[in-house]
Amino acid sequence: MEHEKADLVKRVLAALIDGAIAWVFAFIPVLGGLIGLAYLLLKDAVMYQVTKDAQWMNKSVGKKIMQIKVVTEDETVVDWAISAKRNIPISIGNLFSIIPVLGILIGFPIALVVGVIELVLILTDPAARRLGDRWAGTQVVPDDEAASRTMP
Repeated sequence: MEHEKADLVKRVLAALIDGAIAWVFAFIPVLGGLIGLAYLLLKDAVMYQVTKDAQWMNKSVGKKIMQIKVVTEDETVVDWAISAKRNIPISIGNLFSIIPVLGILIGFPIALVVGVIELVLILTDPAARRLGDRWAGTQVVPDDEAASRTMP
């Protein structure tokens, strides 16, 4: 897989946007934690799979805003399975939010630790691939098409 790496700041901001979306749901007891967990797992596929709009292909809400996208080794569309596989590590903390009150107190520190580990992997891997990318055979890259649409 020979692609240009996505800008680190854009990746971090996209992750924060997506994380904020998931954690907002975490404040709804039980069901909110499940919705947030589902969003984190499926975020790179859900908008495209629901709308079939090409502008959402291989992008979460955060990635679309930051003009980056996920590519697979074989250049296929990120489906539900690929999205879930690449996002398992960053979803672990949200899993605990299913437990009312205590779950948020446990889940947030776990999510923070996993996030730091994933960031270290992004910084040290030549293709900026975190653990989830390695498992799913994906990489986050600039969305050149989105950038060209916004240029005057």
